[in-house]
Amino acid sequence: MKTIIYFLLLCITISLQAQDQKLENTLLWKISGNDLKQPSYLYGTIHITCDATLSPKIIKALDETSQLYLELDMDDPNMQMDMMKGIMMKDGITIKSLLSEEEYNLVNSFIKEELGMSLDMMNTMKPFLVGSMFYMKMLDCPMQSFEEELMKVSKAQDEEIYGLETVDEQLAVFDAIPYKLQAKDLVRSAKDKLTYDKEYFQKMLDLYSKEDLNALMLMMDDDTFESTANFNDELVVKRNKNWISKIERISKEEPTFFGVGAGHLGGKEGVIILLRQEGYKLTPILN
Repeated sequence: MKTIIYFLLLCITISLQAQDQKLENTLLWKISGNDLKQPSYLYGTIHITCDATLSPKIIKALDETSQLYLELDMDDPNMQMDMMKGIMMKDGITIKSLLSEEEYNLVNSFIKEELGMSLDMMNTMKPFLVGSMFYMKMLDCPMQSFEEELMKVSKAQDEEIYGLETVDEQLAVFDAIPYKLQAKDLVRSAKDKLTYDKEYFQKMLDLYSKEDLNALMLMMDDDTFESTANFNDELVVKRNKNWISKIERISKEEPTFFGVGAGHLGGKEGVIILLRQEGYKLTPILN
């Protein structure tokens, strides 16, 4: 179930904000100023990858902070149960009711081929989350997670792990996007057997490994993913704005390492700019 949770989280990261100004090529930023007694750090993660080795600069930032905040509290024992409560569509809607018989059969055959299960078993799930299960097919290597690695270090340092939002808050995003559009993307992925999705994901991994935050931001111009292209406010912007007051409060209480999807960092309404607008100094950590 933890693996599936990471797939669901990845979906949110893929929808990225347009950028208004260029940022330095790094995913790690120091938060200081505004009378903070000690700096905190902001780090852009990618939720599944082939190599989640933490660089020395990340380890150093973890050493200089005393707690870890991720998007979700990933070590919460109730997380899996909460996740199961939020994956179903509302009002009795089913995937079968959103698709033609031909489309449903196409997606069903593809899911059987790729995942070894019938779409009937997932008929009431939000289509976006069904599609996220394909991400296990995107990697040609054993899956690793930066969140897992960050948590390992924090636990070894006997530090607490928290979340900026709840599972309910995160999964509610997928109710704001029309289920019909989500189902349409599911059909698109099945039609070309993930060819485009794999190319897109590999490009994202390559840019992430280069810490090219600006190029990652530009990937949002791709409107192939219809269910996310027009809902950036719900997927990213509103969540960013909700996090700012929390990051401020938490950073004032004690030095904290914040790890959120890289897609939340850049852009005129990204976390970096929003914190700067509140008077904080965001310094790029290059090495």
